[in-house]
Amino acid sequence: MRKTSLTVLVLALGVFGIITTEMGMVGVLPQVSAELGVTPSAAGWLVGAFALVIAVSGPFTTLLASGIDRKKVLAAAIAVFAVSNVVYALTTQYEVMLAFRVVPALFHPVFFAVALATAARLVPAEDATRATTTVFGGVTVGFAFGVPLTSYLAEHVSLASAFWLGALVNLIAFLGILRFVPPMPVGQRVSHGAQLSVLKRPRMWLTIASVVFVFAAMFSVYGYFAEYLGQVTHMDGTWVSAMLMAFGIVMILGNFAFGGLLQRDLIRTVVAYPVLCLLVYVLLYAVGHMFAPMVLAVLVWGAVHSGGLVVSQSWLGRDAVDAPEFGNSLFISFSNLGITVGTAVGGWVLAEYGARQLAWAGMGFAVAALITMALRLGLERTGGKRQKPLPAPKARTLGGART
Repeated sequence: MRKTSLTVLVLALGVFGIITTEMGMVGVLPQVSAELGVTPSAAGWLVGAFALVIAVSGPFTTLLASGIDRKKVLAAAIAVFAVSNVVYALTTQYEVMLAFRVVPALFHPVFFAVALATAARLVPAEDATRATTTVFGGVTVGFAFGVPLTSYLAEHVSLASAFWLGALVNLIAFLGILRFVPPMPVGQRVSHGAQLSVLKRPRMWLTIASVVFVFAAMFSVYGYFAEYLGQVTHMDGTWVSAMLMAFGIVMILGNFAFGGLLQRDLIRTVVAYPVLCLLVYVLLYAVGHMFAPMVLAVLVWGAVHSGGLVVSQSWLGRDAVDAPEFGNSLFISFSNLGITVGTAVGGWVLAEYGARQLAWAGMGFAVAALITMALRLGLERTGGKRQKPLPAPKARTLGGART
């Protein structure tokens, strides 16, 4: 049992390393632009291209890797992230850095999909949500500490040191996977066609739509966190940095709180999530111009924001229980689509109506998520015949744990 816990923590560390690599670039774009001699908009492609590749390639790369030993897949994927960070630290060529943003982006959804499925399989069924919540903890810790630390190193030490941090974290995760993750050869393999067949279910597309709307609701406002606090609340840079750190720390606590709620009642927790988002954005709109109340509102915002990841993954996983890794890859791809849609709409609202009105974009997407969830549940209750599940692989032992 102790070894299983260590394995789950190693997977969470890998997720932390990947998030630090993916999102850490956001905080160092000015230094990248200066050191590589490119425009800020060109530097921005180092972030945009990463997200776009994930959104487009996720399900396909996960399908291609579905027949390979899961330990080898995890080790290879995290090794690519370690090497990519080394390249970032050493290169002086923009084209080289861009290429090594595209390559790890291909492996990002594969690692997430396999890590989440592996964590769930290594523990008893009743502890699966807790295990996946722990893995998702790597995301929230990455936002809380990995991204700010990357930015700090780039600002106060050197840009290269920020990337060496990412390389070190991913290397430790790689060694941890080699040591603690048991060999997991694929036994009875579900065919590509059978996995893709989950997309034939109408309810799956409603679930996917709700995931897109949830992430659009989250990032249409969070994507402009600094602008909102600066323009509406009139916080200076020091206060904004402190609020980002506080937001991330509260996210860690909120992540595990939502994990516990999901274990108690998945459906009610999922449906409650967009309602909570709606209430948070009403709060932000109401107190955004008041300094002290907004400090408290940011803490509430962070606690609610954190639940979007584990809630959406659990919701989509419910419809892909017979193809969990493919389902996780769909989650990664469509959540990134939601981020793209949300930030685009939020940017338009910011430009046309001002920062305070960003809350309305979040409210609109939250309502859309709630409507699609209601339609999805209505289809389940009245749709008549249920889809016949895919044949599940026979249970086998992985280092003492049944799968």
